[in-house]
Amino acid sequence: MSESLALSQFEAALKAVDSDTATPAEKAEMLMEIAMGMQQRPKTAEPLQHAEKLYRRALEICPADSPLLRARITTRLGTALQALPGGGNESLKAARDCYETALPTLKQNGKPEEVAELEMNLGLVQQSLAPSGAARLHDAIQCYHRALRTFTREAFPQEFSILHNNLAIAYLSIPLADERGTMREALAVQSFEEVLKVINLVDHPSEYAMIQNNLGNALQYASSGHSLENNLRALDAYDEALKVRNPRDTPFEYANTLSNKANVLRNLPDDPDHPGLGRCASLQQARGLYREAQRIFTTLNESQNAAVVSDALLEIEQELHARGPAARKSNGDASVNA
Repeated sequence: MSESLALSQFEAALKAVDSDTATPAEKAEMLMEIAMGMQQRPKTAEPLQHAEKLYRRALEICPADSPLLRARITTRLGTALQALPGGGNESLKAARDCYETALPTLKQNGKPEEVAELEMNLGLVQQSLAPSGAARLHDAIQCYHRALRTFTREAFPQEFSILHNNLAIAYLSIPLADERGTMREALAVQSFEEVLKVINLVDHPSEYAMIQNNLGNALQYASSGHSLENNLRALDAYDEALKVRNPRDTPFEYANTLSNKANVLRNLPDDPDHPGLGRCASLQQARGLYREAQRIFTTLNESQNAAVVSDALLEIEQELHARGPAARKSNGDASVNA
């Protein structure tokens, strides 16, 4: 929504409330609906700011004997605050307050889907606040699990996939400081796999590639005792992502997945069934992928990513050098088919 359209709708809504003969509850509901429309695909922060003001005005005129309407308006206000770009932790905390205020009334009188949507948004707010210490990831995870009681794969596939993606990221964000760390890694892998039961290569190509890439990362860095099996599964996941990601349309994502795949290959034996035969071919293949990723990152001015890849290339060159002239041959540097 453009700024001029948002402003005209905002001013028209306030004038309508002042002149309309509707009841206070009807006026409050009208303001809520207009504000919800202003939140659809905003191009700047202004429509969200106008929506926030309309929600607050709606709460001012909402009668005390309409608790469910008040809870719904409060919930929508939370979504506007949560979406404000540049709002930082203060906006997120205000959104959390809105959700926690509305939740008891929605649980008692609202629809199950309303409660589940609130829990999903509350979980995301908690997850966003967690890095600064303003919330706990465990609370976000509990919110997501409660939302999944309603947002099942069969009835709400989109919400189901969003929740499982958020769950996986939350699991992986918790430090591996206790004995449950390995279990959380397994749960993260399971959640990514649940998402892949909903989205597919044909209908959701970009989402499919993102989840496959994330699944590969989760498998690659899992601390379980099945590293070889996990790394082979990670390779398959990266190859699935590379069915979508390519140097023309998604160069950064493509280079990122190439780098991730190279990270796996540099630690794999040439023949998984006979690991004693060495890793020269795998190292050469990893080198080729790193070189392609480095070229793209450099072209995109992604200096930090390019530097990380350069360090990895240096380590591979040193290892191949130690293995002798035959190991340094570039037969693993063929171009990658995406």
